[in-house]
Amino acid sequence: MSKRKRRKSRKNNSGLKVLIWILVIIALFLGVYAAHHYYRIWNQQRIEKQLQRQDQQAKQAFIKQVAPEAQAMQNSYHVYASVTIAQAILESQWGTSQLASQYHNLFGIKGTDPNTSRVLTTKEYINGHWIVTKGRFKVYDSWSDSIKDHTKLMLNGTDTNKENYQAVVQATSYQQAARELQKAGYATDPNYAQKLISVIQTYKLYNYDK
Repeated sequence: MSKRKRRKSRKNNSGLKVLIWILVIIALFLGVYAAHHYYRIWNQQRIEKQLQRQDQQAKQAFIKQVAPEAQAMQNSYHVYASVTIAQAILESQWGTSQLASQYHNLFGIKGTDPNTSRVLTTKEYINGHWIVTKGRFKVYDSWSDSIKDHTKLMLNGTDTNKENYQAVVQATSYQQAARELQKAGYATDPNYAQKLISVIQTYKLYNYDK
């Protein structure tokens, strides 16, 4: 009887060892899977943060590139630097649009002379809808020239309306200047003024008005 009990005990111990090994293998598998899963999440977050840093660095570099000329125009002609920079950001998509990157036109200023302008696709907000259309836009040698011509437009208005932007030049705050730009019809976007103000506040562009 004692021998049979020993054999049964050995069989139980053997089965228990197999079960333990199975559990260990499952635990290892789950551990590896969990580690890989969390590594992928961590790596994705790391990449996203790196892209965000690069995006912010590119935006700050753009601001620093256009700010000096915008400030020079403000000092000479009282066109708010913050508004000029914000317009450049919105109109040129941070200097990345074809019009800005190839033709140095930061503000979407239209032209008529075929020798100094190009026909490009643009979006206009007409009758409550955004439509894709063609427009002829001025070509400049540099972003600095574009900013100077933008200031000239603010001072002298358009060919059809010389008083277009006088209220912009005479504004006593960047908020007022942004609203006067929209009233004068600078852009067809019904939210243009609020977008300018939001960009100015988000990137603290008002500091360039000092």
